[in-house]
Amino acid sequence: MFNVVLVEPEIPANTGNIGRTCVLAGARLHLVGPLGFSLDEKAVRRAGLAYWKSLDVRTYAGWDEFVAANPVVEQDLAAKEPDAPHVHLLTKAGRKIYSEATYHDGDYLVFGKESAGLDRAFLEAHPALTERIPMRGDDALANADSWHERFDGLHPDLERDICGNFVDPRAAVVSSLNLSNAAAIVLFEALRQTGFEGLR
Repeated sequence: MFNVVLVEPEIPANTGNIGRTCVLAGARLHLVGPLGFSLDEKAVRRAGLAYWKSLDVRTYAGWDEFVAANPVVEQDLAAKEPDAPHVHLLTKAGRKIYSEATYHDGDYLVFGKESAGLDRAFLEAHPALTERIPMRGDDALANADSWHERFDGLHPDLERDICGNFVDPRAAVVSSLNLSNAAAIVLFEALRQTGFEGLR
């Protein structure tokens, strides 16, 4: 079973889509707080997440609680064990392409929040674990300038990219995939490599 980890997710629709993908793929979803939305029964019902009761989901107040409950993560962050489940840190600034990674059953696919991704200092401390999905930059999009508008509300210091994601305009690459798309791409590559039925 693969573990999809969302660190401080902010957009409930993304988490809902990822939850549905996890149900269909037989993966466990870990939600590391603080969350940008409520997961109480009324909110889940209002969002139409009928499959939520079928989802293997674990929630944590923060990163330290997540690591304490999943000690293999700390082991992998400290020093890789060749046969242990591995941690994959997904980021636009990843050292290698996600499809170049080797996936094992039990691996943790870790994604950061929509507005800023994973903490930069954390990524810099673990560069060998970073992976990215290759994609074209803003210059490939004919109307990119019209999409770069300041959003004066939830994230006043961030802008929206061509895909509607909140981004730091000082980042080297602005456009990125929607979080739910990115999680699905990486999870299905992991499933393909490990022989998930129908993906061979």
